[in-house]
Amino acid sequence: MTEIPEHLLKRAQAAREKAAADAPAEEAPAAAAPAEAAAPAGDSRIPAHLLERSRAAKANAGGGETGTSTAGTSTAVAEKVSAVVAAPAVGGGVPLAAGPGGHTQRLLTVVKSGSIQDVKASPVDKVHTWPHLLAAEFVAALLCTAFLFFFSVFVNAPLLQLANPNQTPNPSKAPWYFLGLQELLTMFHPMVAGVTIPGMALFVLILAPYLDRNPSNKPEDRKFATSMMTIHLMFWAVLVIIGSFFRGPGFNFTLPWRDGLFFEL
Repeated sequence: MTEIPEHLLKRAQAAREKAAADAPAEEAPAAAAPAEAAAPAGDSRIPAHLLERSRAAKANAGGGETGTSTAGTSTAVAEKVSAVVAAPAVGGGVPLAAGPGGHTQRLLTVVKSGSIQDVKASPVDKVHTWPHLLAAEFVAALLCTAFLFFFSVFVNAPLLQLANPNQTPNPSKAPWYFLGLQELLTMFHPMVAGVTIPGMALFVLILAPYLDRNPSNKPEDRKFATSMMTIHLMFWAVLVIIGSFFRGPGFNFTLPWRDGLFFEL
């Protein structure tokens, strides 16, 4: 038999003590009341078909008790259950909240065995950096290195003649990635063109992730970040194009389709 929890034992003991204190000594409840006493026929709380089923079950149980080898065990179990969880009786000997057969047990719920948490792994669209990403990047770096190696073996670099310290080329242009800065120097003071404007641009780009906290990865949802990066790239690209193709001797403004190109890689 399943062990009865301690709080149920205490609750049953308190109920029996209260019933013994309220009821007269001659009307003390019995250990097992018959079905007819537990639920009178006129009691509207118990349906008639349940009373009839209880009487039939009691009659069958009473007829089969004689001569059975398990009668003692059944009686002991019934006495133990009724003594522990029996509800207090009222004036007529009817247990409070008793069922059709005088039973006071109540089934709360049935709990299925197994884990409460769901342990099924759901597929995600993410992989680990190693080895998935780094392995692909390493292979790509090896392929690029091999391509540059074999390309340099068969193709000579377009190097110019040795520099002459007595002759300065005209126009004298910086490498293409510095031509935007050289173009700014032709328009503003060196302090403004070399420090203020590039410093402000870098500072705004540093603050961009803190100003735009949108966690979405879709370009249509990141209008602020997309606009900032587009303005930065287009501003610098326009300056590089002007310095590369529209500046001639003396770094003067020229038209490439009229005066030609003054730009060497």
